[in-house]
Amino acid sequence: MDLLNNRSIISEFILLGLSSSQEIQVFFFAIFFLVYIGIVVGNLLIVISVIFDRNLHSPMYFFLANLSFFDLCLSSVATPKVISDFLKKHKTISVWGCMLQMFFMHFFGGGEMSLLIGMAIDRYIAICKPLHYKTIMSRRVLIVLLLLSWTVGFTHTTSQMIFTVGLPFCGPNVVDSIFCDLPLVIKLACTDTYNLELLVIANSGLLSLICFLLLLMSYIVMLVTIFKHSSSASSKAVSTLSAHITVVTLFFGPATFIYAFPFNSYSVNKFLSVFYSIITPFLNPIIYTLRNKEMKAAIKRLCNQRIGY
Repeated sequence: MDLLNNRSIISEFILLGLSSSQEIQVFFFAIFFLVYIGIVVGNLLIVISVIFDRNLHSPMYFFLANLSFFDLCLSSVATPKVISDFLKKHKTISVWGCMLQMFFMHFFGGGEMSLLIGMAIDRYIAICKPLHYKTIMSRRVLIVLLLLSWTVGFTHTTSQMIFTVGLPFCGPNVVDSIFCDLPLVIKLACTDTYNLELLVIANSGLLSLICFLLLLMSYIVMLVTIFKHSSSASSKAVSTLSAHITVVTLFFGPATFIYAFPFNSYSVNKFLSVFYSIITPFLNPIIYTLRNKEMKAAIKRLCNQRIGY
């Protein structure tokens, strides 16, 4: 009975945000609002261009469009509320709202992690086995890899959240971040969470670190392969790979730091959370479009068509 009563004490969490200064919060509101508009416009442009431009109907752009969709979903889980909270003195979120926020953050984050691995596989086959590329990367394989990304994302978040939703919260209820982050919320539970903390470290931290290292090694192998075979396509392949490496580093770097050592008190963690959940989805479209002539041409054709109508 006491446990049930304790569970009912906390109905919401208080989010500390990035600053207590009203002037700085107004500044953050303007910056985050513009960044989010950039996220929506940039990623939607990539998705629509890949769908309607036949020149982009290839495995590489299939993955790129889905990466943009994941970025759009990941940033939309928390960013709209973060933006509105900058104009509020008291930033709160219900317990169930917090649980949903964490569920979908890890759902889309885990899915994007798997998709980046799929993109690495696609580039590896294109560079190391070019004669068999079209046969191996068939439409069926692309669909399977995409479904696998969604499945991994769902499994990743469910395996953690199934234990988190049942935790008793009886105070304190202050989360030192701009949105609900799993390690920070777990620390507030009124029970021993040691085993759950180990699960988060293994499921999110070590998994991110291992995937990050494997991806970097695979890209190094691809770069070595390119430099061994001098061809006219080398510069284009290097440019594509450098874009992939940049995106992988931007995504896995902050996530690995946060979740591999999640229960230490690092004030920098809240800024890293902002980076991988908001800044990275904003930078990804810029990275890919600026380094890709075909994508820039497709977006230009799309914009010209819209203006023509």
